[in-house]
Amino acid sequence: MHNHFSGQIRRDKRQIMYANSYKTISSNIATSDKKWLVVDVQGMVLGRAASQIAMLLRGKHKPLYSPHADCGDNVIVLNADKIRLTGTKWDNKEYIRHTSYPGGQRVMTAKEMMAKHPTRMVEKAVRGMLPKNRLGRKLFSNMRVYVGDTHPHDAQSPETYELKS
Repeated sequence: MHNHFSGQIRRDKRQIMYANSYKTISSNIATSDKKWLVVDVQGMVLGRAASQIAMLLRGKHKPLYSPHADCGDNVIVLNADKIRLTGTKWDNKEYIRHTSYPGGQRVMTAKEMMAKHPTRMVEKAVRGMLPKNRLGRKLFSNMRVYVGDTHPHDAQSPETYELKS
């Protein structure tokens, strides 16, 4: 047997639900609270530090995270020349590039890369963990890597951020 009032009750519940529903807040550049963070990677393993730095750049540590927007922080990485690699990676890890000429493939080991360009190992590790699109390129520009303990960004009053070791 059909209940005469069931439609009315269902309709009232729907209206109550619509009235009490909350809107999902989508973070964007205007609403994100971008900070400057200083990260010291001295004695840390390269990949573990890079994954945490990529998370900070992306903004995944914030409650208002949006995958389509630049809502991460600006990160200053110090002591990039004192990063650690495990195992035999100093001799076996290779960085391959190409000059765009025939036969122009160049190979450099991690030890050679650290001697020639100390900041580039951290940059390459973090860049590989960011999205491969326009957003990833914009996020990568929010990172500054330095050799040693000093940086020229005191005017931004950065906060120190302790990475998990």
